[in-house]
Amino acid sequence: MKNILLACGSGIATSTAVNAKITKMLDENGYKGKYKITQCKISEATQKSSSYDFLIATTMAPKELNCPFVPGVCFLTGVNAQKSIDMILELMEK
Repeated sequence: MKNILLACGSGIATSTAVNAKITKMLDENGYKGKYKITQCKISEATQKSSSYDFLIATTMAPKELNCPFVPGVCFLTGVNAQKSIDMILELMEK
């Protein structure tokens, strides 16, 4: 079971939209039931990161993270998403 931290500015609106897209992508790639996504504010991400396998964020990477970072803005814009998708799928295999 992978624990995924998903962060945006407020931890509500943007991360909810990205959560739906990532859930769909993971389920379509055979990971249904093999992960849990937790949403938070970006200001909470550094403190929480040691308890998660990786962080997907719609902001810049916070300093002093204790897990890998995946850029998530592409899930909002639809531009250049494949690189982040590939990173997520690779991290799911670790």
